[in-house]
Amino acid sequence: MSKLSHLFILFVLVGFQSTAIATTQNMDNTHNLTGAQVQQLVKKADDFRLGESSAKVVSEVKLYKNDELDKTRQYTVYTREDRESLVLFNSQVEAGQKMLMLGDNYWLLMPKSRRPIRITPMQKLLGEASVGDISTLTWSEDYQGEWVESTTVELTDGQTVQTEKIKLKATTKGASYFTIDLWLEQGTGFPIKADLYLRSGKMAKEAWFIKGIREGETKVISMVLNDQIQTNQKTVIEYKEITPTEIADKYYNPAYLSRTKQLDLCS
Repeated sequence: MSKLSHLFILFVLVGFQSTAIATTQNMDNTHNLTGAQVQQLVKKADDFRLGESSAKVVSEVKLYKNDELDKTRQYTVYTREDRESLVLFNSQVEAGQKMLMLGDNYWLLMPKSRRPIRITPMQKLLGEASVGDISTLTWSEDYQGEWVESTTVELTDGQTVQTEKIKLKATTKGASYFTIDLWLEQGTGFPIKADLYLRSGKMAKEAWFIKGIREGETKVISMVLNDQIQTNQKTVIEYKEITPTEIADKYYNPAYLSRTKQLDLCS
């Protein structure tokens, strides 16, 4: 075989190999989620958690230490668009307390105080449940998402689920966590788990989202927060009721709340 024939065969083989590599890379890239696809998937995850722009959310928060129930608290949250929430403390030991979130601003209102107390979204209500966890912040409004990879997650019962891993970075000062690693079920967007990080880069909590049926639809019915600092503690937030509800604008005013001890939310 002539030298020219050898060169021709080598050129063909190299060209075929380059084409194969390019094809493989394209196949990988076609699975990468675009920014718009990530945003849509994160919005679906929010819908599984809340699903209503204005709603009444009744939550029960249970603190466990060494797998034994230590404390239970109940909260009612009235939430609406533009990242505004009013939290009422229902348990006897906290009766009369209220928390108001308006965008990036948070106030705690105590029954015996005439002045609202400014607080941060990371301040605790019970155990590892922060005011940000209870006030039902939305990922799609408070974070910018970026696709990381497709991966398999093993659930606590040993089953596995195919997920898209999304990196969320806070875009608002009122966000509870600086970054979140979020695993969403492929196709549906149902949230499976989340690793929650502080601004320092330290992982604060590992969250698992429990799937169930509420009003005939698949929803997140509870969230389990595993403390990554005090590893013997976990907090379970159960969503007892989520119903479309709108309350008057005056209830989102800290001055009005501070001078009004008994709220008539029907007016």
